[in-house]
Amino acid sequence: MTAPAILPSVAGLRDAVSIWRAGGLPVALVPTMGALHEGHLALVHAARAHGGRTVVSLFVNPTQFAPGEDFALYPRDEADDLAKLAAAGVDAVFMPPTEAVYPPGFATTVTVDGVSAGLEGAARPHFFAGVATVVTKLLLQCLPDVALFGEKDYQQLIVVRRLVADLDIPCRIEAVPTVRAADGLALSSRNAYLSADERRIAPRLFQVLSGMAAALAGGAAAADQIADGTATLEAAGFTRIDYLAVCDAETLEAVDRVSGPARVLAAAWLGETRLIDNVPVSPAGRAG
Repeated sequence: MTAPAILPSVAGLRDAVSIWRAGGLPVALVPTMGALHEGHLALVHAARAHGGRTVVSLFVNPTQFAPGEDFALYPRDEADDLAKLAAAGVDAVFMPPTEAVYPPGFATTVTVDGVSAGLEGAARPHFFAGVATVVTKLLLQCLPDVALFGEKDYQQLIVVRRLVADLDIPCRIEAVPTVRAADGLALSSRNAYLSADERRIAPRLFQVLSGMAAALAGGAAAADQIADGTATLEAAGFTRIDYLAVCDAETLEAVDRVSGPARVLAAAWLGETRLIDNVPVSPAGRAG
């Protein structure tokens, strides 16, 4: 097992990428905030399948956290992360200090209208400007051939695809399906916040979304499904529902009856822990 190169500077990252490109090797980037789990490692495995060199970034991005959110408490374990990345065969880890990403005088923000407006964008108005800005920087710092993002953060995936298209960034964005625990709970670094009782309840979110998706594929009305799903989650012990929505899979506009690819998306709280998840809906699954 060879340890990956640790690259704390943009210049070091670009030098490494230049050497690989000179050798004809494609470069894949997996942006992360650390606290790595099997969901992140699925992204790494997908990146390595491209047959070139794989870079993973470890950077807890302060600009996507609002005051009072969990930036200071966000799980961090660099030693464990690096051990997992070495075992996964990653070639380099980009670990910039905050001042390398946001140097003194930094004054530019990337915003993506439309697909960022609802859902997470409504519940956390600061969030996507921080995400779009840091992802744009990471893509320009590394200039990978492909960058991989998980479908668990589905709206983020759509926002990133939009900014790459709009800004002509020469990088392909590849989606990787959500990785789940055996009981269906989507893997997330924030799952570590759940108490034992909350962890027992948490899989109900995926169960409700899956049931909604099946009903919607069969022709059910979104409004009815949203009302029933909300009531079911509240009865299960979820303390607040930020959103439960049925949206077009590309535009993220709300739909009432599914006539093309769609997603059921949710953000819900269990005590102090906020969980997000989504499942696909396709009218091709309708009975009869």
